Amino acid sequence: MLNDKIPLHEEEWFEKLAIKIFSDIGNLTKDKIGISRESYGRGETLGINYIIDLAEEFGFYVEKDDAANIVLSLDKSIQSNYILVGSHMDSVPQGGNFDGLAGVVAGFLLLANLKEKKIRTSLPVKVLILRGEESAWYGKNCIGSKALFGLLSSEDLKSTHRTTGNKLSEAMNASGAKLDLIKNSKSLINSKKIEVFIEIHIEQGPVLVDKDWPIAIVTGIRGNYRHHKIRCKGDAGHSGTIPRYLRKDAVFAGADLITRMDDHWNTIEQHGGDLVLTSGIFHTDIDNQAMSRIPGEILFSFESRSQDISTLDALEALLRSECKTIERERGVHFEFDNVIKSYPAECNQEVVEKLLDASESLGFSRVSVASGATHDAAIFSNQGVKTGMIFIRNDKGSHNPDERMEVKDFMKSVSTLDKFINDY
Repeated sequence: MLNDKIPLHEEEWFEKLAIKIFSDIGNLTKDKIGISRESYGRGETLGINYIIDLAEEFGFYVEKDDAANIVLSLDKSIQSNYILVGSHMDSVPQGGNFDGLAGVVAGFLLLANLKEKKIRTSLPVKVLILRGEESAWYGKNCIGSKALFGLLSSEDLKSTHRTTGNKLSEAMNASGAKLDLIKNSKSLINSKKIEVFIEIHIEQGPVLVDKDWPIAIVTGIRGNYRHHKIRCKGDAGHSGTIPRYLRKDAVFAGADLITRMDDHWNTIEQHGGDLVLTSGIFHTDIDNQAMSRIPGEILFSFESRSQDISTLDALEALLRSECKTIERERGVHFEFDNVIKSYPAECNQEVVEKLLDASESLGFSRVSVASGATHDAAIFSNQGVKTGMIFIRNDKGSHNPDERMEVKDFMKSVSTLDKFINDY
């Protein structure tokens, strides 16, 4: 099928293969806007099945692990330690085509190159296609990788879908995950056999574009503390009749809180700390809001991200302390949900240096950055696996239909990965 259309002897074969895979999976998973590959759902499965069919055409060995992730390799039985390469197949709703998929395609191209050129690396290579990295569908991130390490709780499995209300456990079961094993919270993978884990991913921010770097090596991954729903309750009232000193205005209280947290952010940053804060949801009740009504209640989210766990702990304490102060000053009350914590992760320094060496030896810039977004690589790192990441320049951000990764940049990341593995 594909081999007839793209001859293996062509110099630009791998680039053409990459373009075709991106295009085919993008078309398979198109939404009204952008693409949607639902975690443990239809779009993700369509993308995975495409890769499985293509892998079998290329003669790769394909297996499904107990969390329904897919593993590709050139040998059916690998007893030694191995290098693991991979990323996730799912996307946010109506997102872009390259978030996650770039790392999957990179791993596929790597295996295709090794097989076509009959290269024997010092350690065998496996490619891992992970499910459920995005939190947008069930409110939980890195589901496929967490399941591998026994990190999904019974409460996690009860998480419900953003629109259907179906449970995560139901979706995982339908995808072939072995829930009886996952519920035991035991590792489904022998991590001691993983010599190193490498994830290629688009940068989901503007740094590489601003610096004009096609690729960069990742030094670490920010953790995050998330509140999906904080509620501030005051008293509703007529906007024209109640003076300031008698008001219990939930919007002004919420705005006061965000302003104070921004001040803390500025102070920490000025002292060299690593931190970003976001309140991505902030609204009054649509059924009660009115131009002439003092809002009696607001609902908002709050997220902090940092490479330093002590900074995250300090911000969480400051958030609650400021709420107490504002409660006294404005006569309101804040109600918190449970904070969801994803811990920071460091990329292995030896791996970082070897990736930098590989990049430099190929004539690319020897540059590194930290990751502000969470990735499956963080799970592997925090479970003691030597981990590295390569970022690819991506214009127009991520988690939106306008992702604009250039294939020329992508191929530089694949070349760096190939060089790293052959020199390892």
